Order: sequence, then structure tokens, then C-alpha cells
Amino acid sequence: MRSRSTLAVAVSTFALVQIPFAAAQETPASPVTASDAPAAGTPDDVVVTGTRTAGRSRLDSTSPVDVLSAASLQHQGTTEVGASLAAIVPSIDFPRSSAVDGTDSIRPATLRGLSPDQTLVLINGVRAHTSALLNVNGSVGRGSAAVDLNTIPSVALDRIEVLRDGASAQYGSDAIAGVVNLRLREARSGGGATVSYGQYITDVNTARGSRTEHDGETVTASAWQGVSLGSDGFLTVSGEYLNRNPTSRGDFDPRKTPIRVRSRFGDPDVEQYSFYANAGKPIGDSGWEVYGFGGYQHRDSTSAATPRIAGGTGNNVNASADALASIYPDGFTPLIAVESEDLTATGGLRGELSGWKVDLNVSYGRNKLTFNTLNSGNATYGAASKTSFYDGTLTYDQLVSGLDVSRELPLGSGTVNLAGGVEYRREGFQIGAGEPASYDRNPSLPVPAPSTLGSGAQGFPGFQPSNVVNVHRSNVSGYLDLEAKPVEGLTLGAAARGEHYSDFGDTLNGKLSARYDFAPWIALRGTVSTGFRAPSLQQQYFTSTASVLSNGNIVETGTFPSVSPVGVALGGKPLRPEKATNLSAGVVLRGGGFDLSVDAYQIKLRDQIALSENLSGPVVVDVLKNAQITSVTAGRFFLNGIRSTTKGIDVVAHYRTRSDGAGTFDFTVAGNFNDIKLTKTPAPAVIADPLVPGTSATLPLFARQRIISFEQGTPRTKVVGTIDWSFEKLGVTARASYYGDVTQPSSNGFAEDDIHTGRHTIFDLEARYQVITNLNLAVGANNLFDTYPDYVKLTSSRGTTLNSTGLVGFPYYSPFGFNGRYVYGRVSLTW
Repeated sequence: MRSRSTLAVAVSTFALVQIPFAAAQETPASPVTASDAPAAGTPDDVVVTGTRTAGRSRLDSTSPVDVLSAASLQHQGTTEVGASLAAIVPSIDFPRSSAVDGTDSIRPATLRGLSPDQTLVLINGVRAHTSALLNVNGSVGRGSAAVDLNTIPSVALDRIEVLRDGASAQYGSDAIAGVVNLRLREARSGGGATVSYGQYITDVNTARGSRTEHDGETVTASAWQGVSLGSDGFLTVSGEYLNRNPTSRGDFDPRKTPIRVRSRFGDPDVEQYSFYANAGKPIGDSGWEVYGFGGYQHRDSTSAATPRIAGGTGNNVNASADALASIYPDGFTPLIAVESEDLTATGGLRGELSGWKVDLNVSYGRNKLTFNTLNSGNATYGAASKTSFYDGTLTYDQLVSGLDVSRELPLGSGTVNLAGGVEYRREGFQIGAGEPASYDRNPSLPVPAPSTLGSGAQGFPGFQPSNVVNVHRSNVSGYLDLEAKPVEGLTLGAAARGEHYSDFGDTLNGKLSARYDFAPWIALRGTVSTGFRAPSLQQQYFTSTASVLSNGNIVETGTFPSVSPVGVALGGKPLRPEKATNLSAGVVLRGGGFDLSVDAYQIKLRDQIALSENLSGPVVVDVLKNAQITSVTAGRFFLNGIRSTTKGIDVVAHYRTRSDGAGTFDFTVAGNFNDIKLTKTPAPAVIADPLVPGTSATLPLFARQRIISFEQGTPRTKVVGTIDWSFEKLGVTARASYYGDVTQPSSNGFAEDDIHTGRHTIFDLEARYQVITNLNLAVGANNLFDTYPDYVKLTSSRGTTLNSTGLVGFPYYSPFGFNGRYVYGRVSLTW
């Protein structure tokens, strides 16, 4: 079935490609800028990502680059940058996870199915800071600390460039899968404002029944304004306000009468406001310019944890809920509130010195997450418990300063562009403790206390004083980048970058690239490179533990740094950087309003970092006791040891035609065909009991569940077809997105118990009308036909119960979410 679907997609793409290409060869025409994919040769087509040669277009580059205009981001029902990218670029996915704590609020994006932190994000070419959040739960991207793309309002963007190629030799750590460069709007005058409203109007069909939902009401108001600074400078300011109500897509809960939906499995409740500014001002006639950009976002996001049922019997007994029954007679659903404050500030100076282009900049970024648990309780306090708790903070900050120089020099009958630079980066990570009631056990409880009562706030226990960290590291790097055109039609590139980190030492990476244009309408291109990703501070030092009662003693279990006493006792070692080898080869065809690129790639990764399984049991307790650790009985930590090979093909076909009588048609069909295989994983740990000679335990470090998440947690096939039509005052955008099957692995190791999303096609439609010159109206629907992933069944084929509580209705690995049809309207005003 999968092969037939893939074949059908390939045939359709080939048919779309062949007809317009033949026509383009017969009747060449001047290219016109498209809304989704700018035509080659236009100002909007010039890219700065993946090349340091001025004037290079996306179709002239040695590596594949997608260019997404502001219009393509705006012609959707969402203003989220992550979701907008995923809707247009097949190689990017933006899963809408739920019931995974902070990851509900800070969602990561993936490129080519790799970890979210293996894609580098730039803002105007400067490294962006990551989120403070470390994803330690069971969602896609487990173990990563990635950039939160949604901290930047889409109204502030002029375009986005996505480099689908390894680029560590050019940009440093993280650029294994590729680079996303967010380029801010530049305007000296004019402005605009937009207000949109939408909600989900959907029929929800789960394993236990059906219902209709109208929820997720979303209001977005945004505006931007260009201001002239003197006769030659500019300042562009942008702002956005978003208010989104939560959604609920859980199944009916059978544990208590009446049977009803008790969970809130879906999108969180969000209120946020964002501001961004971008400015540049020449310094007289010196040829130098001072520039700066930055922004601030405040986001309040509230997601739901697992509902606690009071008064249950048999397997449904919840002692903690029963202990709080005087406060919540029918049980309760804890809410996890995450307050995110995100700041970016960058300033620089650029100009020309002795024929060299010089760019000096300094950037600071900071993300602080404050956690609170609401509608909850600490069961060990019973009726005296608080119902809301301050759980602590996570903070990450980054200071980057860089100097870049470049110059184009003659080389025989051609030219060579010589670029180089140095960079200094300082990173910091902090964990702040919550209030005692968020993590402790009631000190007045008898000892031994009831072991069935959980400590701290139900749903999200706070960070303990033993979890507090405040760590920093620094690194310096230097690079050299050459791009030459020695003869007509041939482009050669070479780059090398060396880095020194204060924690793990040195790394050196290189890249070679080549392209040959056989004729104006056909070119071949290819690259080979090495790459790396430094272990994040979050992965090295994140600590989160929970106090539990064991044999009358309060002990801790949770996540520990690999170099902590607990981590070392259990076999932890200092983390090494991940390393990659990238190969790519492709062809570019173009003529008239048509272009096609096909790029094959292979990414081999070694020393990948992952979170181990939780190690527990009598032998683990004895190992820790032997290391003089008696307050901990179990733990997990990050480790190296994974190797993988990713192979795939990216295809992008684009055609634009215009006629006086029918308007302008813009067609794009793009597909990503991706396959990931883990070729090596950490072997189970054989742990000898130091206190009982001859006794040992074999414990898994990396279970099947993690392997399947790596290999099948994102779609192996994704194809997006878009038609954009405009005629006089009318405009229509129609999009179809095909998603291959995604596997959400079972926790018991049986493939029959895995949950599958199925193969589905999602249709989006938007219509626009220009009422007067400066006023536009739009109406549309994302997921027009109300398509859902396959629902979670009650039992698997081997009889395992998969859905006993009704907590989840659909796989939270779904690459297109599980909210159904979203209907919206938008009013836009420009001046």
C-alpha cells in the first residue's frame, strides 16, 4: 500500500513537471516573483544562507535552499512560525504533542526527521538562542533543547530561508540537518495591521464514541510600521497579540459513572504578546552602517496533566486523589502553567575596509521559564494542601560576538569569494527551586507514611534545592570559506571551521561543494561535509527528581547529570559532541516560469546523545549505597552511543504562469522521502552488585521504544501540493498535504501494541478579496475535510489494553495534530 501511494505521488509530480517544462522551452518568458517560491533572478530570490557570495539565488546555490515569502506565511490560518513552516516545507514537521508537560507549550520542529536540536536557527544570519526547556518526556524530540520558533511573530518576518544541507563548517554547532534563517522585515515607510479569528468546528470520533466540538477559539492581532531614520536609515517595528483557548480531544473516560470526557488532551490555553524591531542607519558617507534588531515575548501557556479520579476501585484506585477528596470530591485534572519570557538583542557595524566587507556584531538572548501547578494538591498534606504551587524556573542565556570579513578576488577568467571570521560564545543554564510544598512530603506524616501517596504537586512536582544549578561554558571558533567560479558554469566551494569548547575541547569540520551548469536550464550540484553538535548545557546539567517513600525512608529518583555522583555510579560519562557526515547530490532544471530541483542526501551520525532508561532495582540500590549515596534509589542520565543513517530525497517542482484573462497561477509540488535507521545503540548495562558477590543485573539503557521514536516518529513520506491563484481583487490558496504513517511506540516492547497515525491527506483552502485598495478580507479552513489520525484503539491485536482511561483519543506523535477542522477569518489593512 505504501509503495503504491509513493508511486502515485511520484507519477503525479512527474506529470506536473513535464508539461510546463516543455511549454517553457518553447515559449520562454521573464520570471515573475511567486508568493510561495520566488522566481530566480528577482530580488526576493537572492539568498544569504549557505553562501557568503553576494547575489546568489536559490536556484544558483550549491545546496538546496527553500525561500518562503511573508505572503506564503500569511496565507494560512495560523500565525505560528513553526506550524507555517511545516505546512509549506515537506522536510519540516511540527508535531502538536499533548500530555507531555512543558513540551505542550514549547513545541520543537524537526528537519529531515532528525532531532530538533540538530537544526541551527539564525535571525538575520546571527545564531538564535535555544529554549531553556529540555524535553525529557515521551514526545518527538525527546532529550532535545531546541530553539522555540514561535517566539518570533510572523508579522516581523520578510522571509524565511531553509538550507537543507549540513553546514557546521560554515555556521558551527547544531547545523547537522540544516539551517533555518529568519530574515526580518526592513521598511522605511508604510505599515499594516491584521486581525484574525478562528475556531475548531469538528466532529470527534474516538474509540468509545463521537461528539461535536467547537473550541480552540483564537484571536490574533498584529501590526507593523516602517519609520525613516533620516534620509537613508530605517526602523521597522512589529507587534502581535495572541489569545487561544484550549482544545480537548481525549476519549470518554469509563473509570467512573457517568462516563464522560475527563481529560483535556489537546492544545494548551495560550495568551502571549510579542514585539520586534529591526533598524539600520548609514554613518554619513563613510560606507559604514550601524544596525540592530531584537524582540521580546511574554507567553502564558497552560496545559493539562493526567486526570486524577477519586473514589475509584480495583485498578482505578488513586490513593493521592482519595487523599485530596475533601478538596476535589470527583477528582481533579492538574494544570501545568508555563510562563515564558524571551529576549533577543543584537547590534552591529558593517562596511568596507581596504576592499574587504566587514561585519562586527554582538547578540544576547535569554529564555526564562517559570512553572506553576494549578488545580492540584500535595496528597501528603491531605485536606490542608494548597491547590496551586510555584514549581521553580529554568533559564538559558547566550552571548555571541562575531567578526566576518569577505572579498571577491579575480581567479583566472573567473572569480573567487574569500570569507572568514571568528566568533565567541558564552552560554549559561540555571535551575531555580520551587516552594517546598511543590516537592516535599508533609513532615508531620507518621513514619512509615503511606507509600502510595505521591510527593509534591500532583501533575508537575517542583524543582528541589538539590536540583539547583548555575553553570556556564564558552567557546571560540574561526572559519574560512571559499567559493570560486574559475570558469563559466562551474562553481566550487570549500569551508573549514575549528572550535574550542571550555568543557569538552576541540572540533574541526569541513565542507566541499560543487555545481556545474551544463546549460542555462540544467545544473548538477553536490556537497560533502562533516558536522557536529555540542552537548547542550541542559543535557549536561539538567536535574529533576521526585521524593518517594521507600521502606520508611524518603529517597529520590529522576534525571541526573551523567557526571554527577549518581550518574557516575550508574555508569555515566562526560558527554561528547555528536558528529555527522553529510553527502548530497542533486539536479536543478528551469525554464520560463518553471523550476524543478531533486536532491538526494545521506546523513551518518555517530555519538548521538540520548536519555537513558530509568535504572532501578535492588542491584542499583546497592551500587548507590556502595558509592555512599543512600538518598537515591533509581535514576537516568544522558549518554552517547547511538549511530544512525538517514537517507532521503527532496523534490520541489514549481511553475508560475500569468494571463490577462485568467490571472496568475502559481503551482508548487514538493515532497520529502526520508528513511532513518539506527545502526548502533547502547548495549544493556550489566551491573554487578558490589554488596552481594556473584549477583548482577542486566538493565536496558536504550529500549525499543526509543529506537522506534527515532526511526518512525516522523513521517517517512510527506508531499505538499499548493495552488495559489490571483486575479484582480480575488485570490485563492489551496493546499493538499499527504502524510505517511507515523508510529507511536508501545512501552512494553511489542510491535503489535504500537499506535499508528495512518496515512492521511489534509486539505487547506483560503479565499481573499480586496474590498478597497488598502483593505483585504480572507476566509479559510485548515483541514477542510476534518481529517484525523487513526484513533487509539481500546485493545491491540494481541489483546493488550491500549485505552483503559480515555486520557488520549489520538496518537500525540501525529505530525498534523489531532484537532480537526479549523475555520477562520482575517481582516488586513495596509497603509
